[in-house]
Amino acid sequence: MLNQLTISELAAKLASREVSARAATQSCLDQIARVDGKIHAFISHDAADALAQADAADKEISSGVKKPLLGIPIAVKDVLAVKNQQLNCGSKILGKFISPYDATAIEKLKAAGAIVFGRLNMDEFAMGSSTENSAFGVTRNPWDTSRIPGGSSGGSAAAVAADECIASLGTDTGGSIRQPAALCGCVGLKPTYGRISRYGLVAFASSLDQIGPFTKDVRDSATLLGVLSGVDPRDSTSVPQPVPDYAAALDGNIKGLKLGLPKEYMIGGLDPEVKAAVDAAVKQYEKLGAEIVEISLPHTDYAVATYYIIATAEASANLARFDGIRYGLRVDASDPTELYSQTRGAGFGAEVKRRIILGTYVLSSGYHDAYYLRAQKVRTLIRNDFLKAFEKVDAIVTPTTPTAAFKIGEKSDDPLQMYLSDIFTISCNLAGICGVSIPCGFTNSPKLPIGLQLLGKPFGEETLLKIAHAYEQNASWHKEKPSLA
Repeated sequence: MLNQLTISELAAKLASREVSARAATQSCLDQIARVDGKIHAFISHDAADALAQADAADKEISSGVKKPLLGIPIAVKDVLAVKNQQLNCGSKILGKFISPYDATAIEKLKAAGAIVFGRLNMDEFAMGSSTENSAFGVTRNPWDTSRIPGGSSGGSAAAVAADECIASLGTDTGGSIRQPAALCGCVGLKPTYGRISRYGLVAFASSLDQIGPFTKDVRDSATLLGVLSGVDPRDSTSVPQPVPDYAAALDGNIKGLKLGLPKEYMIGGLDPEVKAAVDAAVKQYEKLGAEIVEISLPHTDYAVATYYIIATAEASANLARFDGIRYGLRVDASDPTELYSQTRGAGFGAEVKRRIILGTYVLSSGYHDAYYLRAQKVRTLIRNDFLKAFEKVDAIVTPTTPTAAFKIGEKSDDPLQMYLSDIFTISCNLAGICGVSIPCGFTNSPKLPIGLQLLGKPFGEETLLKIAHAYEQNASWHKEKPSLA
């Protein structure tokens, strides 16, 4: 089935004209019709528009046009602007808002020939670890529909895992690409902060957010990163670093590379099956010629607290623009103050309200220095921990998540337990480095995916993907598919 192919497999078939872009797109649409009623990865999709894009791609292919993603169907998290599509961020507050322009990442996908279709479900404004906080309902894990797919990019991970698209885009503020990729058994890449333009991404926490791909294997991740990367004058935080040929680095040779194993990450709450799978992956790396070095990231214990101060403070500022005055939902009231409070009360969900309140508190007079300023200082210490470690090692190996996917509703009443789902992923965002999650095994009963996280130096995606690919070539976890009968 064409929808089960990777980008590189489908691109080869399209280039040889063995199959058409229309047939590949129809295969994805058929799969959505078959399984999305159970999974709810998509908020919406326009089949006619997707097929029209496919027909245009087929014309280009027949004319001999060469583009890296020509005719490849790619779906998008509902936090990225796609011109003339509804943009909701999984929230009621934006009402029927239609995006008037394309995000830079979307422009780059289109320029590379991709068929950009569908809005993927997410935790409201990317605030959550389970995709249970969406105004459009819960997304379910394709491996076990009684369980969460992770979050906030749960729809993006579930859609790729269920073969409803060939690849997808998500965003990662504290693990929102890597964590759902681990729980759904696909590859999720969080690039270095500044590697991919954030223009057209609705901001949650501007110093932490990063766009990245969900794919079926590491080579596809390298392909998409190459398309999406580069400086953008419309995003002052995008960095003018050269963009390497990431796919060319995937030669399988990692002999002599040093991989750091942080002692702080092998914690008491780590599920034994997750630990066993990660230990086995580390042994595999040793067999491939990598040197395993124990390292220390001494400020790891402060990462979750630091993150939830900085991220909520930035969310409080960024979400102030959703006020019912200029666009989106509006609950009319007798005076402006009442209009604000009623609109925001009706438009935002419980988790978003919780984070706005926390963020406003830590920024308020008398608390700013005690909380926000101190958190920024600790953030610097966390970044320095990584930079010091990278003087000794080429990448760092950790579990992506402490457990496999948990049941829907299991942690809904305990925000702290929910926040701890991202305990291994948060530091990467605070430090601004790159990270990837790749499949490294399954739990026994029920059979649920386990993810291995690799963390790399700032702008070190080339080496990171090389290391991820070397393991993947000697394992078959990424080829296993969920049963959605």
